[in-house]
This record gives sequence, structure tokens and C-alpha cells, in this order.
Amino acid sequence: MQLNGSEMIIHSLKNEGVQIVFGYPGGAALNIYDEIYKQKFFKHILTRHEQAAVHAADGYARASGKVGVAIVTSGPGFTNTITGIATAYADSVPLVIISAQVPTSLIGTDAFQEIDAVGISRPCTKHNFLVKTIDELPRILKEAFYIASSGRPGPVHIDVPKDITATIGEFNYPDNIKLQTYKPTYNGNPRQIKKVALAIKEAKKPLLYLGGGCIASKSAKLIRELCEITHIPAVNTFMACGILSTNNPDSLGMVGMHGSYVANMAMSEADLIVALGARFDDRVTGKLSEFGKYAQIVHIDIDPSSISKIVEANFPIVGDVSNVLEELLPLLREDYATQNILAWRERLAQYNKLHPLSYQDSTTQLKPQWVIKKLGDIVGENALISTDVGQHQMWAAQFYPFSFPRQFISSGGLGTMGFGLPAAMGVKCAFPDKVSINISGDGSILMNIQELMTCAVYGIPVINIVLNNNYLGMVRQWQTFFYDKHYSETDLEKQPDFVKLVESFGGVGYVCKTKEEFISALNAAINSQKPALLDVRIDRMENVLPMVPTGGALFNMMLEYKE
Repeated sequence: MQLNGSEMIIHSLKNEGVQIVFGYPGGAALNIYDEIYKQKFFKHILTRHEQAAVHAADGYARASGKVGVAIVTSGPGFTNTITGIATAYADSVPLVIISAQVPTSLIGTDAFQEIDAVGISRPCTKHNFLVKTIDELPRILKEAFYIASSGRPGPVHIDVPKDITATIGEFNYPDNIKLQTYKPTYNGNPRQIKKVALAIKEAKKPLLYLGGGCIASKSAKLIRELCEITHIPAVNTFMACGILSTNNPDSLGMVGMHGSYVANMAMSEADLIVALGARFDDRVTGKLSEFGKYAQIVHIDIDPSSISKIVEANFPIVGDVSNVLEELLPLLREDYATQNILAWRERLAQYNKLHPLSYQDSTTQLKPQWVIKKLGDIVGENALISTDVGQHQMWAAQFYPFSFPRQFISSGGLGTMGFGLPAAMGVKCAFPDKVSINISGDGSILMNIQELMTCAVYGIPVINIVLNNNYLGMVRQWQTFFYDKHYSETDLEKQPDFVKLVESFGGVGYVCKTKEEFISALNAAINSQKPALLDVRIDRMENVLPMVPTGGALFNMMLEYKE
């Protein structure tokens, strides 16, 4: 079949089953967008900024498990995507980003809107391509989707010069891809799996350490079965919220800098840590010399470069978490003795009673923790929760009752303010029947506020709950704790009228100063079926606790703040 390059891109997206694309046109991308105008295979969402296009594709991918797609033009169109690409790269999210480039004859001449897109994106993509001929375009498109979604997922970038988008060639789209230098290992070593089973049976203080890779591998059902068989206590990283439901008796909650007291103490005292799809991030380990110092380490991950990268593994297994668990579970069903860890579970129960995850409620001020918990009471499993980055993000992770994987959509590794609103748009596009909520702060929400217009134009009723403390809250908290209250450039006392702002975009807005006002506004926002923003006026000086100071050991948590 003879097609031009732009037609090849459209037909490739069709062949990959792409249903929605986010993007922003420009001069170098005009040929591609002309073909988008003609096609009926997928829906294109015009965002109001290229960064938002990638965040929206990211949210779509995280919620659905499919590859997210964004298309942008050259030069500043592409450079605007870098924060979004880096966000996806840090959290192993499968994306394909297609950027237009100046014609091949102009590459290297400093032409108008030329930028070295491949060079810029190399550090924050799983792989990238510069298309040099029309003949290689179909293969590159197929490889991009394969690389993005296989092994440890990640963003893949394709840079397509404008002349190639107009050149006619033979379109032979491959059915399968085999790459000599890229062959992910999906099945774990059987002998290593048997050793792990024996280590688990012999451990007196075992602990499951669940990471974001558990979501990517679709292993939640197997992990829940593992807990039912063994009742081994489990902690989850920020990226793994929802793998175990909040009310699961084997779940100790989130571990790390703002993790629960019992989760951090469990990690500190365990004699066997079974890491599943986790990468021992610094926000989890704290002071490395004190991390898991009494434990043997089992590390199961599909990415061989992650194993023993930060913490030396006694039992390394390269493989997909789901595949490894399918081999491991029968070995534990045979003769695992739950009574061997009763004393361990009782000790952890005492830790939980000693310092449960809690807050001091108020009758005069809205507490952010109350807002998150009440939100969970009202929408619960019917909602998918996206967040921006800051205190509100940690309160959401701590207090929302997550009950299934992919319910929590947030920027973990890069910590990208401005992620929440466009990501929540992508989430709503993936699941139109779910309530899509973005929990944000009054600092973060302004970073991509223009996407309220996208929501209004396309009828995407994202609900933004802005926990407004008129501060860059998390930075202010650090200044309070560690910088003698030198509130340098963190006071946001002067902010726009958020209600008028969202109304100007065609949405609905509410100011919430009391519990009754919040409940009423949330229900009204859900029923409105319009983009909504709740300006929730919370206690300005509320802090996120517990907190492990940077470089500190997990067991040395700040449980309260005293003047």
C-alpha cells in the first residue's frame, strides 16, 4: 500500500488500537494534522499546552494500562513536552510521543523552530528515533509501541522531519518485532524462586515491599492471594497505592518519608524484605546504612539494571512480577506456617496502636486530612484520583481509601507540579463513567490551569479539589522544620479568585470554608457534569506527618511538630 509519511502515522495508530491522541499542531506538523483531519480512527484532543498533552497521555496510560500517545510540532512545541516525558520516564509509563521536525535538508542549519529533539530527549526516554527515510518509518512506529509497552515500560520518542511526512512510500506494517539488543526477561529463574520460597518459610519477620512495578505487571490479584496464603505484612510505595486495599488486614500502608509509623518500623526490623517491582528509591530507604540492616533482601524486577543498584539483593530474580508469583505461590501453598509470624504481626499491631496515622481535627478550620477522608466516603471506588505535587499529594496517599490498582494517578519520581489537571483529563478520557478528581494545591493548580479550557471544549468534567493554604505548602513545611521559618518566596497570600477563573473557562466553582460547604460543593460538582474547581480553604500551617528528614533512618520519624 502506497502512503505518505503522515498517512503511515495515522494507519500505524489505527493498527495499534489507539483510540485517543493528545496534541498541539504547528508548522512542521501540518502534514500530520491534515491527515488527522481526514481520519475517523481515533479522537484527537487539542490541549492548550504541549506539556499538558503529554501529561494527559500519561494519565490515560496510567489509568488504562494502554500506551498513551501525544503529537506535537518542532522546536518549542517539542521542548514544551520534556517535563511531561521526564515525568513518564521517572514512573515507567508507556508513551509514544511523535514530534515533527524541520525538513531533513535543514537539519543542522539552525532553521526556524529547529531543535535537536533526539539529543534533548535521550536522557528521559526509554528509546528515541530520528526518522531518516520513508522506508524505515513503519518499522520505527511498530518498534516504538513495542518498546514503550514491553519489559519495564517507558516513553518512546519519534522525531519525523516534515519532508518525510509528505514523502510517499510502501506501507508494510510489521506484525511482530524482534530486536537483537532488546529482549526482556519475563520468567524468573526456577532455582532462585525455590530459594525465595524457602527463605520466606524460614523467616520470622518477613515483609512484602510492593512497588509500582506490581501495577505495571498486573499482579495485584496474585499479591492479594499471596497475602491470603501467608498473611505476611505488606508495605507499599507511593506508586503502589491500591495494590492492596486500604482496609486489607495485611497492609501496613505506605512506607518511606511520609509513610506510616508501623510501615517504617516494619521495614527497619524485618528479617526478610521481599521487594516486588520496587526500586529502593531514596524516599523509601532513608539512610541507606540503616535500611533493612537486619534483613535479607529478595528483589524481583523485570529491569535487571534495577536489581542491586541501590541495595544489594541476597535473592535477585529478573522477571515479570506476575510470572514469578505464579511460580512462587504453589511452593508456599504446600506448607507455609502462618503461626511462625504471629509474634511479628502482634508486634506490628502494637506499633500501629502506638502511633496510628491520624490528625487533630478542628471545629473552626478545615483540615486537609478530613477533606481527603470525606472525599473517600462520598466517591470511594467510583472515583479515580489524580494529584499534583506537594502536601496535598501526600495527604491523598495517606488518607484516601484506595481499593484497586490504577486508582491513584500521581507524579512520583519526578514530582511534577502541574501534572494533576491534564492527567485527570486523560484519566476521564480512559474511563468516562468514573468520576475523575484532581487533588491539587493553590500553587500547583496554576501551572496548567489553561487545561480547564480543554475540559470545557471537549466536555471532560474533571473535578479539581484545591487544598488552598496560600502557601507552597511542602516547601513552607521544610522551611518551618529546617530553615528557622525563613519563608523565602513561598507565601502565596495573593491568589486569583478561583471561582471566577474556572467560570471564565466555562466551568463551575465553589469556595469551601466549612465541612458542610465542602460536602455540598462536591455533590454539586459531581452533578454538574462540568469542569469544576473547589477552592477549599484549609489550615495554612498544617504539616504532613509522619516525616523522615532527608538522610535520616526510617525509624527516626518526626511524629509531631513542636514550636
